[in-house]
Amino acid sequence: VQLQASGGGLVQVGGSLRLSCEISGRTFSSTTTGWFRQAPGKEREFVAAMRGSDRSTFYARSVKGRFTISRDAAKNAVYVQMNSLKPEDTAVYYCAVGSRALIQSSAITPAAYDFWGQGTQVTVSS
Repeated sequence: VQLQASGGGLVQVGGSLRLSCEISGRTFSSTTTGWFRQAPGKEREFVAAMRGSDRSTFYARSVKGRFTISRDAAKNAVYVQMNSLKPEDTAVYYCAVGSRALIQSSAITPAAYDFWGQGTQVTVSS
């Protein structure tokens, strides 16, 4: 399984970005796909996830209402639309795939994911 994340960049406060994660070698139905982020000096934290079996979505409290995770099965890609960006959203964003359909308490945990992309930098300037 290979994951290719893209779409990061520099944006002003209040702006928007859409991150993409192209996935090869795995289909959605039996997996959970997640987005995590890591700021300098901080641990990797959960952002959002989608369970492939029923398309249930989970969000971190800090991004709920601003970020939306979605997928395009035909392209085998997962996206996160990020609106109303804040300086605290600045981080390297990673997409990840877990081999199972995860429940929420597991989907928020990096250790539950088996495959990771290389990360894409998002910088929000004030």
